[in-house]
Amino acid sequence: MTKNLLIITLILTSNLLSAQNENDIFHFNKVLNQFNNVRDFCISTNGDEAFFTLQSPNGKISQLATIKKENSKWLEPELLTFCDSYMYLEPFLSMNGNRLFFVSDRPLDDSLDEKKDFDIWYVDRENKNEKWSEPKNIGKPINSDLDEFYPTISDNNNLYFTMNSPDGFGKDDIYYCKWEAGKYLAPVLLGENINSDGYEFNAFISKNEDFILYTKYNEEDGQGSGDLYISKKDLNGEWGKSTNIGAPINTKFMEYCPFYDEKNQTLYFTSKRQNIKPKKFKNISDFKKYVQENENGLSKIYMTSIKI
Repeated sequence: MTKNLLIITLILTSNLLSAQNENDIFHFNKVLNQFNNVRDFCISTNGDEAFFTLQSPNGKISQLATIKKENSKWLEPELLTFCDSYMYLEPFLSMNGNRLFFVSDRPLDDSLDEKKDFDIWYVDRENKNEKWSEPKNIGKPINSDLDEFYPTISDNNNLYFTMNSPDGFGKDDIYYCKWEAGKYLAPVLLGENINSDGYEFNAFISKNEDFILYTKYNEEDGQGSGDLYISKKDLNGEWGKSTNIGAPINTKFMEYCPFYDEKNQTLYFTSKRQNIKPKKFKNISDFKKYVQENENGLSKIYMTSIKI
C-alpha cells in the first residue's frame, strides 16, 4: 500500500510539474542580463534578499553577489565584500537569514596564497543590516581532501551536499550529514533511488526533508544534458525513486542549481537554454538587447510557479 501510494504521488507530482507552459517560465530579474554567467540562486524567507554566483565566460572567475528589494523593487546587485581572488560559488542562506553557506577553494590560513580543494564555508551576521563576518570553514567531518559542493540545509539543520568520492556510486554523488547534539555526524551517501554510477549534483532539500530536487546528467529518460529530478520520502521515511521534472522546465540544454521557495511555491533554477534565432537588427543596441535579454545559451536564473 505504501509503495502504491508513493508511485501515485510521484506520478501526480510529475504530471503537475510537467504541465507548465514555456510562457510561465521567467527570468528572475532582467537586470542580471548584464552579466555573462549567473547561477546558484537562493532567496531569503521574506523574499527581500537574494544571493547568486557571477562567473566569467570560461568560469575561471567566480564571485558571490547579492541583490536586495526595497519598496517592492529590486536594487542593483552588489558583490559580497569578503570575496577575494579565489573562487566563490553556490550560496545557501539559513532560515533566519543570518548565516550564508557557500563553496570556495580559498586556503584555510589567510597567510597562505595557494588555493586548496573546494570546501564548504560560511559567514555570519547579527542581522541583515550588519556586515558579514570573515569566512569560516565548516570543517570535518563534512570537508575533506576531496571537493565538496552545493550545501543545502533543512530546518532541522541537516546538511546535504555534493561530493565526488571513490566510496560513492560513480561520479558526483549526493551525501548528507545529520545534525545531532550540536555537531554534524559523518557524511552518509544517499541510496540508489537518488545516486547512480553517473552524475548527481546540486541538491536542494526541502524544509521538512520530505522532498529533494537535484540534477542528473545525461540520463536515458532526460531531455538532454543536465535535467532536474525530484525524489520524495515515503511513509517509512525512505527516499523514493527519483523522477524527471520534465519539459518545459527541463530542455535539451543544461538545467541545474534548483532552489524552491516553499512559502510562495516558486521554483528558481539555472539554465543554459537557448532560443535565439538569426534576424535582421535595426542597430547595435537592438542586437545587444536581443542577445542579452533572451535565452542565449549562457547561464541565467529562471523562475516558475509550481506546487510541490
